[in-house]
Amino acid sequence: MQLVAVLLAAAAGFGAGAVWYMINGKRWMAAVGRTEADMKADKSPLPFVIGIAASVLTAGLMRHVFAGAGVSGIGGGLVGGLGVGLFFVAPWIMTNCAFAGRPKTLWWIDSGHVVLACSAIGLVLGLFL
Repeated sequence: MQLVAVLLAAAAGFGAGAVWYMINGKRWMAAVGRTEADMKADKSPLPFVIGIAASVLTAGLMRHVFAGAGVSGIGGGLVGGLGVGLFFVAPWIMTNCAFAGRPKTLWWIDSGHVVLACSAIGLVLGLFL
């Protein structure tokens, strides 16, 4: 059951990211200096493979930490996931973007993604804990 919970949570996190970038796609492309033509020409599945792997790894560790900390229920999972995204992951993304000289728009789009994805992962994990 733990593996199923992790895989479902990972799918929720990846799906939340897909919706986030569909909504913010044009702003994200402008921030990274790419066009729709660039995106269509890049047929590499690597970003998707990395994204799925990252979702599974994140969900697996969050499940482990939540179980050890006694986090349970939808509310606990959601708040825990929000905390992970907002206070663990987003600050590192912002730091990387700042040192790379990336536009602040990119900081907020990419950080918002991890906050949303970790919240979705936490919510699903809360159903199983």
